[in-house]
Amino acid sequence: MLAFVNGPTIGRVTAETTPPTTEPAAAERPRKRQARGERRIAQLLDAAGHVFAESGYTATTTNAIAARAGVSPGSLYQYFPNKDAIAAALAEFYADSLDELLAPFAVLDPAAVTLEEALGGALGPIVRFHRENPACLALFIGGNAPGHVMDLQAPLMARTHARIEALLALYAPDLPPARLEIGAAVTLAAYKGVLPLLVEADEERVPTLTRELGDLLLGYFDRLLRP
Repeated sequence: MLAFVNGPTIGRVTAETTPPTTEPAAAERPRKRQARGERRIAQLLDAAGHVFAESGYTATTTNAIAARAGVSPGSLYQYFPNKDAIAAALAEFYADSLDELLAPFAVLDPAAVTLEEALGGALGPIVRFHRENPACLALFIGGNAPGHVMDLQAPLMARTHARIEALLALYAPDLPPARLEIGAAVTLAAYKGVLPLLVEADEERVPTLTRELGDLLLGYFDRLLRP
């Protein structure tokens, strides 16, 4: 409560009172600004992904990305200095997202889940991710972007390779490390080879194509993991 001196002079606080604290409100403002910033970055990256996929890296401009996101170019430049920085952020997002999708399949119990079941469970979400994010193929897998942009795929490919190798090791713990490494490399290359077909296919064909890819990989795994 405020203690007034010499009458009800609004806002005059004596030493007997405790001024109301503004710390919670002050602390809340940076959090709100951070949340808004994160939403804006996600909005810009989503727009950039669509524009890159539709126009290709070379033809895409930051103005086109800003227009697709519904913001001014100046707002975009508050977060990204150029389209190279946007591509780098997309590469990091794609690597994190795919790694998160694959993580559960590296700790399966082979006694409870067959390799066929594990592969079937993994392929569906991964194919869906690439169909929802076609710029991942256009920029980092399809080979149509400039060399310095394609170089950004290295962490994405390395992390995916490691997840595949870990999955294979669960089902063939006695397989030599060199054989596991080659097996993961061939598996990743086979998937990348079929990926354009999966991304560009009509929706009704996707389940059939995904099953065909699964059969292809299972046939290879059968030979790879054979004692």
